[in-house]
Amino acid sequence: MIDNSEKKAVNHNDCKSQDTIILEELVQCFKTIAYGEVVVTIHDSRIVQIERREKKRFPSEK
Repeated sequence: MIDNSEKKAVNHNDCKSQDTIILEELVQCFKTIAYGEVVVTIHDSRIVQIERREKKRFPSEK
């Protein structure tokens, strides 16, 4: 399930460097995901996209 906010380009204040913004986004993804994966897309040696794919786990009934 992809949140619509993840589809939008990230807009931050110009005072932060791009590297800092990317690191903050990655840390936020890691902190908020319980199960799933974080996919980083790279073009020409630059990170251009971060996707968070979260899995919802439910206890199995036996």
